[in-house]
Parts: sequence; C-alpha cells; structure tokens
Amino acid sequence: MIELIAYLAIGALSGVLAGLFGVGGGAVMVPALMLLFGALGIGGDWMAHLAVGTSLATIIGTGAASTLAHHRRGGVRWDIVRPLAPGIVVGALAGAVLAGWISGPWLQRIFAVFLAYVGMRLLMTSAKTAVSAAHPLPGRLGLAGVGSGIGILSSLVGIGGGTLTVPFLSRHGLEMRQAVGTSAACGLPIALAGALGFIVVGWGRDGLPGFSTGFVYWPAVLAMLVASMPIAPLGARLAHALPVALLKRLFGILLLLIAARLAFA
Repeated sequence: MIELIAYLAIGALSGVLAGLFGVGGGAVMVPALMLLFGALGIGGDWMAHLAVGTSLATIIGTGAASTLAHHRRGGVRWDIVRPLAPGIVVGALAGAVLAGWISGPWLQRIFAVFLAYVGMRLLMTSAKTAVSAAHPLPGRLGLAGVGSGIGILSSLVGIGGGTLTVPFLSRHGLEMRQAVGTSAACGLPIALAGALGFIVVGWGRDGLPGFSTGFVYWPAVLAMLVASMPIAPLGARLAHALPVALLKRLFGILLLLIAARLAFA
C-alpha cells in the first residue's frame, strides 16, 4: 500500500510540475523512482535501468494526451515532426541499447549530470521565453540527424525530450506555443521506441521484480498514469496564479541537490 501511494504521489507531482514549469515528467519521475526503488530494494543492480524504462513507458500515455491537446489547439508543426521522427526512433532505440551496456551506478551518474543541466537552466531562466532565430531550420537530413541526437539522449535518461527539443525549435524561429506542442508530439516516438528498447535489452535479466517486462515495471507505470494524466492541467492553471519565475529557481536548486545525491550515492 505504501508503495502504491508513493507511485501515485510521484505521478501527481510529475504532472503538476510538468504543467507548472514546462519540464517533462521524466525529469521528476526518474530521480523519484531511483530513490524509491533504492529504498524498497526493487531492481537490485538494475534499479537505475528500471527507473528509466518505467519513466519512458509512462510518458507514452502522458505524451499521447499532451500531443492530442496541443494538436487540437493547432500547436503542433507536423511538417517538422515528420522529418524529425525517423531519427528520433533510431536514436531512442540506440539509446536503450547503449543503456544496456552501462552499469547501474554509471547510468545513475549520467542522469545526475542531465538533472544538473536542467536545474541550471531553470536557475538561469529569464523573463524572455523565446529566442529570435538567426538561421532557418536544417533540411530533412539535418533534422533527421538532430532527431537522432535528441532520441539517444532522451532515451538514455528516460525523458520525452522537451528539455532538448523546445530550445532547438525556439532557437530556429518557432514561437514558444508551437515549440512546446511540436516537442510534445516528438516525445511520443521517443517514449514508444525507448520503452520498447528497454523492454528488449532488459529481457531475462536476473533480479528484476515481478510484473516487469524487461526494464519496465508495470505497477509503477499504471499508478503514475492514473495520477499524472488527470492532474496535469492543474499545473498549467497554477502557472497563471503563482510566481513561476521564483518557483522555477527554487525547483532548480532542488534538482541540483537531487543531482548531487544521485551522483554520489
């Protein structure tokens, strides 16, 4: 029962923070699952892999809901998603395979570096939310290459890629609403391919808990989806009622502290 309550809390927290701060749920789910799995002794040597794979599987549901919501409001540039998607899928699969070769402690440290990056970005956020484009978007081949890089890094750390995709798109001239919506649509193939990859590379590994398929632990996935999907709109509403700039900086400090905890665990 305590374990179920923890998963529900993680899902609810990730949903609210994603809407409030614009950071993907994976940036919240992965470190929370790492700490929880470690405390409960779930996953053994594969605890970090299980946290990343479980996060990616959860993002399939949240990403689909987010993509649909943005599409209905005209916020998805499908003409950009289509050339990015093949590279994203290949990169996400490659990231999962690469993760299978990395030991649990090192995967945890890699995520700690990513978390420190997100924390620093939140601390340095200015009131300006978009960047004027100096150059147009690259062609189809260039977008496929960018998609591959985004897919590899996102799959490796269990995120939907918004932390990487939104700055790339905004730097190339997309206004923030379309950058966020297009990034949400790109997060779905990342999550699908990444979760599939973590299932395959984790298949048959010793020490994984029951009700898991490879590196995806389904009780956590289902509980986090139940909590995160209905509560996500609350974060967006709070963003209009709270001092988000200050909260972002406080959240950035928290992420840096968690990154230090994971790096030296």
